[in-house]
Amino acid sequence: MSPSSVSSPVSLLSRPEFLAGLRRIVGRARVLTDPAKTRPFRTGYRFGEGAALAVVRPRTLVEMWRVLEACVAADKIVILQAANTGLTGGSTPAGDDYDRDIVIISPVAVSGVHLIDAGRQVVCLPGTTLFELEAALTPLGREPHSVIGSSCIGASVIGGICNNSGGALIRRGPAFTELALYAQRGEDGALRLVNHLGIHLEGSPEQMLEQLERGSFDEADIDMDPTRRASDRDYARRVREIDSEVPARFNADPQCLFEGSGSAGKLALFAVRLDTFPKDDDTRVFYIGTNDPDELTRIRRHILGSFENLPVAGEYMHRDCFDIAERYGKDSFLAVQILGTDRLPMLYAVKAKVDALAARLGIAGDASDRILQALSRVFPDHLPRRMKHFRDRFEHHLIVRMAGAGIKEAAGYFGTIFPTADGDFFTCTTEEGEKAFLHRFAAAGAAVRYRTIHADATGGIIALDIALPRNERNWVEALSPEIAEDVVHALYYGHFFCHVFHHDYVVRKGADPAAIERAMWQLLDTRGAEYPAEHNVGHLYKAKPALAEFYRALDPANGFNPGIGQTSKRAWWR
Repeated sequence: MSPSSVSSPVSLLSRPEFLAGLRRIVGRARVLTDPAKTRPFRTGYRFGEGAALAVVRPRTLVEMWRVLEACVAADKIVILQAANTGLTGGSTPAGDDYDRDIVIISPVAVSGVHLIDAGRQVVCLPGTTLFELEAALTPLGREPHSVIGSSCIGASVIGGICNNSGGALIRRGPAFTELALYAQRGEDGALRLVNHLGIHLEGSPEQMLEQLERGSFDEADIDMDPTRRASDRDYARRVREIDSEVPARFNADPQCLFEGSGSAGKLALFAVRLDTFPKDDDTRVFYIGTNDPDELTRIRRHILGSFENLPVAGEYMHRDCFDIAERYGKDSFLAVQILGTDRLPMLYAVKAKVDALAARLGIAGDASDRILQALSRVFPDHLPRRMKHFRDRFEHHLIVRMAGAGIKEAAGYFGTIFPTADGDFFTCTTEEGEKAFLHRFAAAGAAVRYRTIHADATGGIIALDIALPRNERNWVEALSPEIAEDVVHALYYGHFFCHVFHHDYVVRKGADPAAIERAMWQLLDTRGAEYPAEHNVGHLYKAKPALAEFYRALDPANGFNPGIGQTSKRAWWR
């Protein structure tokens, strides 16, 4: 379908006039301008902060379109923010050196899932979270691309597409689709609604958006063209190429950059269409420990190169990361275990309100973290005895989930090669398996909590997510003495079979995190690594030339999320 368009001459409204116009669109209560109230939207989950003229929270797709029209007409910067769970600051302002006012649009209230082809595909609106999508698919025996344990708590579906998020599920690859409905500013500065969703919608942009939100389309309106991909169908083959010198997945991979996919907010996505996947009914978790990382290398290469069945997931943790996650990720672990995933968004909303209130009262803005950390110590040990026993015996830990026929295949293999002089394994009970993956999941936020609790003694966090070449055998990092003396804790964990690793470094007070990170980048470059691997460049990483050019092509006016990937923050890329 050809794009619908609206001319967008720049108006000369004063700021009060512009804000009054936004209030007429969405209502006074849904336009925030008080810095204390906008702070949660202006501050990244782990990194990034800056000023914003307003935060606007539309309730419908039409309201979202009208807000975009108003912002483009008034020459305002637009930052589309999904759930603000990103780790590299890509959905918040970065500093105060922009050349135009910033408006953050938070469409979390604009959620909804439309099932297609008996749930084999879905259409998700901007505010739809992975929780909501998972809940919609569970009765059908299907799953989304990512599920809890492979993604951030509360993460949005569209946020994952914009960032080509990887997740922990080996057979599915990075989040990707070629089917989307989005708004784009062209070379002429005009705002256009582009329908590449593969669903016939008629009329003006507002009429099309109303049809979509209501689900007013039937099977005859849906194009089931098999050549238009709604997932990365080739990843299962790609990850098996264990002798390739190229990483299996990374954010700047041209294979996964297509319109909304990997767009990092340079388009305003209204909907994406995605494949779903059959849920594995029968799974088993195997827990492996070793003091020889070469043993894990041999396991990875054998399973990817010889097994008939790929693992569902394979997560690595170093002993030091195990320890930090056990103490500083305990409340996250218990929250999921006790409350379940469906109540976590509510819990995190309460947490944000507590921090906002504390900030207004002049109390440290991390009050909720300190309260939760103190409360977690009241609860008894939460990790299974066999896991803690392996922690005492082994430095390196690998958690492998297999499904169906793969269970017998893995059990036979591990039973043949273990025990060794350096390693061993055990087959988890259902409870042990759930807790093993939940512990690994809690590791992602543990470094942030550690820094918060020990703010007086630490100088920040360096968070790298790196993709090593598929043929890399020496994956264990050895820090140089010059870097090691500035690092309080080096935490290593990641998606082992994909060879995607997360390195979180808590640096000492007085150290220069930026200088340390630049030194690490140089080392990674010599190893043929790609970074970032799955969290996108945000404002933390410099976009490589091909990725920066992709952003320029998507947004010639540089009005959507400017500065991403350390590119220009100026209008028209000046």
